[in-house]
Amino acid sequence: MKNTPFTQKHIELGAKMAEFAGYNMPISYSGINDEHAAVRKNAGVFDVSHMGEFVLKGEHALDLIQRTTSNDASKLTDGKAQYSCFPNKTGGIVDDLIVYCLEENKAYMLVVNASNIEKDWNWIQSFNDKGVEMHNISDKTCLLAIQGPNATKILQPLTDMDIMNLKYYTFCKGTFAGVANVLVSATGYTGAGGVEIYFEDKDGNADTIWNAIFEAGKAAGIKPIGLGARDTLRLEMGYCLYGNDIDDTTSPLEAGLGWITKFSKPFTNSAYFEEQKAGGLTKKLVGFEMIDKGIARHDYPITDAAGTVIGRVTSGTQSPSLGKAIGMGYVATAHAGIGSEICISVRNSLLKAKVVKMPFV
Repeated sequence: MKNTPFTQKHIELGAKMAEFAGYNMPISYSGINDEHAAVRKNAGVFDVSHMGEFVLKGEHALDLIQRTTSNDASKLTDGKAQYSCFPNKTGGIVDDLIVYCLEENKAYMLVVNASNIEKDWNWIQSFNDKGVEMHNISDKTCLLAIQGPNATKILQPLTDMDIMNLKYYTFCKGTFAGVANVLVSATGYTGAGGVEIYFEDKDGNADTIWNAIFEAGKAAGIKPIGLGARDTLRLEMGYCLYGNDIDDTTSPLEAGLGWITKFSKPFTNSAYFEEQKAGGLTKKLVGFEMIDKGIARHDYPITDAAGTVIGRVTSGTQSPSLGKAIGMGYVATAHAGIGSEICISVRNSLLKAKVVKMPFV
């Protein structure tokens, strides 16, 4: 297993550790419910240094991004970011990602999922026929997500960048906790507000920034947060997790990602997706709440009342905020309407659930 620059700190803090995407990662410290509440109500720190970062430079960088991603990156100006995905050639998704515009028409950073770093790199490279300068900076980049309603207030004294007034999906670069060239982005995977900070893993930067954040947040009760709470937080917001809710077989349109699928420009397999949109979807990703007692798990069958399979569960958990079991899954379009009653097949029992609007909170 690979380690992040913060692995030893997680171990010293007593985190429950496990393998995730090839990395030794913290799953929980004080317990998922406690950590979840800390982020929803206050502030928490996630080590997400396992994520991948690529920098694309040159006069054809934007063109390469436009051809390989579904969203319209030409809308980006310096200091702005957007959520997007790499469609594949068979109607699915190679990965979802965030595109950062470092210098308009010249330099961009792509942030991809840890488990897909090599796959994504090879995918982009296969389209790079115009000599775009590509740098995989994943191994030397640290990434901390400080999330929660009090996150920016806690962090503001550590920098002269105006991070408290950063608009959603914008970013700035500057000195943070005495470390130069830190990128602070108003993004995250929790829906609780906050920022993500990127910096180079050199000269003790990891220790300096980690220690400064926890010292600054000590009085406010900032906490380290593991991947367990990261999953419950993102599921409450209806955010897709690659490998669960989206993958090489799921269309971005089926996944409710039509808003990042822009047909104003051609991209990989765009004609197929246009046809799919025009012809109507046969299945859709929906959110649901359990009516009967039980938790829906990944790949459990979804059925109608008669037990006929109409889809499958992609994610499910007990929502700490709501105190009830929630989930997401693909169902046949006829059963996708808000309020539709569905059943989850759990160990030969059919447990009632209903389709609800997302986000759950």
